[in-house]
Parts: sequence; structure tokens; C-alpha cells
Amino acid sequence: MATPGQQRTRPAPAPQSAGVGTCALSQTDLTADPTRPRRLPYHLLALTTAGHGTVEIDFTAHSCRPGTLLWVRPGQALRFGGEPGLDAALVTWRRDLLPATESTGVPVDDLPGPARWQLAGEDEDAVISEVAQLGVDCVRHPTGPVAAGLLRHQVAVLLLRIALLDDTVRGATSPAEARTFVRFRRDLEEGHPRSRRVEDYAARIGCSVRTLTRACLSLTGRTAKQVVDDRVALEARRLLACTDLSVAEIGRRLGFGEPTNFGRFFHREAGLSPGAFRSWVAARETALGDRVPVPRSAME
Repeated sequence: MATPGQQRTRPAPAPQSAGVGTCALSQTDLTADPTRPRRLPYHLLALTTAGHGTVEIDFTAHSCRPGTLLWVRPGQALRFGGEPGLDAALVTWRRDLLPATESTGVPVDDLPGPARWQLAGEDEDAVISEVAQLGVDCVRHPTGPVAAGLLRHQVAVLLLRIALLDDTVRGATSPAEARTFVRFRRDLEEGHPRSRRVEDYAARIGCSVRTLTRACLSLTGRTAKQVVDDRVALEARRLLACTDLSVAEIGRRLGFGEPTNFGRFFHREAGLSPGAFRSWVAARETALGDRVPVPRSAME
């Protein structure tokens, strides 16, 4: 694995030809602009190795110190605080790298899942070892089918270790409800720009709206309609923060025929107008400070 003192080599640690990439945070430009978040099209694990700082994932701030592990899913809004001395070992992989048989029990898809762990003891030793070996093998075996298989399996082992970190705190959700919710979330990832109707998702899954709502309440404490609206509002915040698209265009991308309808929806869900939210993103260090606007779901 590259060391923090080496020269920066690329804008971000994109996966290489075998589908996996590793480097140090200090080798990238991820901390170059601490005011504007960005979206990466691949998974990123960041294991803090030095310093203290803050990393924001989808507008939630996470404090970091040595041993902090973060998982950023594809498409999430990511912002490193840019604190001097903060460094991390980074592992990235393509979103299609792992088949389901190699990631059983691991929330690999773009589903809401745990984003931060503070490692200690044997768990920290094991994760550090896996990350370090991945860094070595990415350099030694960058190409070829055997190398790709090796790296893929190493990523799977690392993610299985991470899944075990939360194994003792899993809820008592029934397997049927869990399957229904996972299917719903996958359909919602693809369908939220086209439909905000719970009935459409229930029909695709083959269940009733009541069954879908019961599964959502069991896993999230939110109704199915609230989960849909949460996802659309999150995508709106991502687009407002990470792109220069107009408010009207963002509304159209999310299925709103009229900008006023989008504006009312966003204000209801986020507590700010789209324009005010974008101004907050652009004025992190001024009057608004670094306070993250609280969406409606967090206050209920």
C-alpha cells in the first residue's frame, strides 16, 4: 500500500482493472475542497491511520481518529473536512464486483447501512491486516483473472468481517420482512426518479401496501411512504450539493412536473427551500457555519 509521504497520483482511488483499488487518503485530492461534497461511482472504505478530523457522508458528520472505519456507498455525498494530519488507508471496488454468493449478510448494495465503526482489539487488528494485504496485492497483482479473483475474495472477506461487527446488535426482524424490505429498497434505488407511489413498489414486489409498510416500520421505524420520500429528498440534496444543475432540472429528474411542486416537497422534507440548501452548501464557513440542516425524518 502506498505511504502518506508519496506523491499524489490520481484524483481519487478509483478501482483498477481488477475491480479493486487502494491508496492513502493523502495521495488523493479528496481533501482538496472541504466545502463541496462529491459523489463517487464506487464503494469506498476509509480506515483512519493518523490524525483527527471529520468526514461527512450524506450530510451526516462522522468524527474520525485512528481506528475509525467508514464505508461510503456509490452515489453518496462525501466530504472530507480537510483537517491537517488526517490520513486513512482507502479501499475501493466496483459496485458489481461481488456476486451475492460471496457477500451473504453484507449490505453491499446502495442500501442504508452502518457507515462508521470505531475498531478496537482483535477486530481492529483483523481489519488492519486485511486492508494492508489488499494494498500489497493490488500492487503485486494488478491484472489477470487469477489476480482479479484473489482481490475479489479479499474484499469479500473484509466485508464479512465488517458485517460481523454488527452481528450482536441485529434486530428481531423476521426473515420475510427483511427480504421484503431489501427488495423494496433495491426497487426504490432504480425507481425513485419515476414513481413516489408505494402502490407501484408493492405491485412490483408482489405484496400488499400493508405488508410493505409493516416491513418498513419493523426495520426503520418509518412507513413505506416515508421511506420513499426520504429517498427522493436525499437524492435532491445530493444533486443540489454535488452538481450545478438548476433547481428546475433537479425537480424534473426526480419526477416533478412543476418546479413549485418540487420546492414544496423539498421544503417539507428538508426544512429549507432548494435554493437555501444550496446556499448553505456554498457558505460552509460563513454565516450558516457548518451546521447540517436537519431533514424532517430526523425530527420525527
